[in-house]
Amino acid sequence: MIDFTRFPSPCYIMEEELLRKNLSLIKEVKERAGVEIILAFKSFAMWRSFPIFREYINHSTASSVYEARLAFEEFGSKAHTYSPAYTESDFSEIMRYSSHISFNSLTQFERFYPMIGKQNISCGLRINPEYSEVETELYNPCAPGTRFGITADLLPEILPLGVEGFHCHTLCESTSFELERTLTHIEEKFSGWFSQIKWLNLGGGHLMTRKDYDVEHLIGLLRSLRERYPHLQIILEPGSAFTWQTGVLTSEIVDVVESRGIKTAILNVSFTCHMPDCLEMPYQPTVRGAEMGEEGPYVYRLGGNSCLSGDYMGSWSFDHELKIGERVVFEDMIHYTMVKTNMFNGIHHPAIGLWTKEGNAEIYKQFTYEDYRDRMS
Repeated sequence: MIDFTRFPSPCYIMEEELLRKNLSLIKEVKERAGVEIILAFKSFAMWRSFPIFREYINHSTASSVYEARLAFEEFGSKAHTYSPAYTESDFSEIMRYSSHISFNSLTQFERFYPMIGKQNISCGLRINPEYSEVETELYNPCAPGTRFGITADLLPEILPLGVEGFHCHTLCESTSFELERTLTHIEEKFSGWFSQIKWLNLGGGHLMTRKDYDVEHLIGLLRSLRERYPHLQIILEPGSAFTWQTGVLTSEIVDVVESRGIKTAILNVSFTCHMPDCLEMPYQPTVRGAEMGEEGPYVYRLGGNSCLSGDYMGSWSFDHELKIGERVVFEDMIHYTMVKTNMFNGIHHPAIGLWTKEGNAEIYKQFTYEDYRDRMS
């Protein structure tokens, strides 16, 4: 059990034991299925923890120059890089830090592939199977009019010289059965080109560490895919799966206000600044010691401390009356939080820490006024 008193407030706290449990499962899937599974920085990039990851996996995926450089300098290996659009000003650095580069369009490939020359970089194209079961359009890579990937009708019969792989991403915290149905569409539309490529990257969204995920079905599915195309290296790049339910965001109540019968506990954290996915998806996170909904003796909204009117969520039911100074702990706040936070309003940013398997509190980062000031120029 985390001793919260040994961390600053507010603070993102990851538990090493829970992280290693996820990593062990991912490594097992990788080895039994005979595939490569790599960490997507877009979900998690807490680089101080990378030595733990390197005990289980070898590579990561990047979507920008900064992420690619982080892979090279902090993860210790070159990145599998994909971006919707590269620019001439950043492509030389992209090449320096990447082992694989996927292009979003034939135009991008034709423009930048000549720059690669004889460098040892494997290039691919992002494909769009025009099928995804992601219901929230904000997160649907195959929504009508998407800017992501090349549809089958736009590919030439013979792929351009230098194309060695296909990259595809259609999932979001999805099941293996959604992957199975997606693979049917991918093969129907693109398998005619598989003999011309060396690898197939199935992107992210494989939430294999969720309790109800059918891991055995996933392993069987991937083995079957490899049997059909034994020359292809199969790559998965989940983000959330690595740090799913591995830590919390701690906060404190700074005030309790009431308006028209609605009580709001105002916290020293912000949904819009520190938990942006809650408002974007949207979803209501789990709060330790509380129940979602209005069935209970003490019902509160939880409000952030920014001046955005919509910086709140609710309702939660507690078994006691909330008091100023009381700790509120949001569960599962490690993936897609720290990587998406902002400093709107100059609000005090949560610290970042690790609760080690030995029961020690390691404080990785505490933010200061200078962090805010230096972002503003």
